[in-house]
Amino acid sequence: MTAKTFSLFLLLSCLTGMLFSETVFAKRMYRLVDQYGNTLFSDQVPVEQSKDRRELLSPSARILEVTEKAKTKEQIEIDKHLAELRKEEEKLIARQKVNDNALLLTYHSKEELYTALKLKMQVFENQKKSLLTSLKALNKQLQDQQKLAASYERDGDKIPPKLLEDIKSSQDQIQRLNNSLIANSDKQILVRNEFNADIERYLFLTQSTKKPVPSSKVPSIRQANALGLFYCENDHQCNKAWELARTFVNLHSTTKPDVYNDKLIMNRPPAVDTDISLSLSRIAISENDYQLFLDIHCHDSSVGEELCSSQKVKELRYSFRSYVNDALSRSTQQ
Repeated sequence: MTAKTFSLFLLLSCLTGMLFSETVFAKRMYRLVDQYGNTLFSDQVPVEQSKDRRELLSPSARILEVTEKAKTKEQIEIDKHLAELRKEEEKLIARQKVNDNALLLTYHSKEELYTALKLKMQVFENQKKSLLTSLKALNKQLQDQQKLAASYERDGDKIPPKLLEDIKSSQDQIQRLNNSLIANSDKQILVRNEFNADIERYLFLTQSTKKPVPSSKVPSIRQANALGLFYCENDHQCNKAWELARTFVNLHSTTKPDVYNDKLIMNRPPAVDTDISLSLSRIAISENDYQLFLDIHCHDSSVGEELCSSQKVKELRYSFRSYVNDALSRSTQQ
């Protein structure tokens, strides 16, 4: 081997050795944060920080692995409870969907619902009339029995035990009939409220299905403002916007809140000509993209229709998107 060849061989050996030693002997480097918020770098994890969050870094400082901070027993219990609550929430949402499907299958128009309500109320009214007729007869019977008992007393005679029993029986029957009248009234109110809720829900569902589902193309700002749409860029933003939009709905609706879940926010329908009721839907436009749709409802009358087509309502719809954007911007700055 010549001197030149030997020198080249020696140089290659040194370089290979350096690379080998860097690969083999390079120590692990961790980036940790202590309890005071200070960032630390170490080639090993201190025992006292074994449960803290840490990052394993490559020699070029690239993050290779992240170990999250170990949860406390309390946090684990909270997570467990939260998971249980979310399961119950999912059951409620699923039940809502089942009820919605049943509602749409049972009734084919709002007129059918109003007719069904009218028939149900007529049943209660017939029951009430029957109870009142019986109550009137019993009151007359009790009056006659009491008059007869009074006549015995005026004559100085003892009231017969059978008459006293009859008076007590009449009084008991009158009390039962009064209780039945109260129960009839309470049940009537309950059924009416349930029907009204079904009517409101049916109107929302049918109005929603009549609106065309937007394509996956993100609408222009002008279109979004005119339609009352807010496009979500990601799930986190969408969830935040959903809560902010809920405030907008309650702020501008003149009616009380009615339905609230992760897909629908709806206030009660307008009761008078001046009422404005807002609803909000989270609509999927692709597998991962959503948009929030604001709808505005007015009273079912000529005055209500005029209100919904007014500049006031148009400006309210136009303001929705900017309201959510401004609120999101403020929340990120806090």
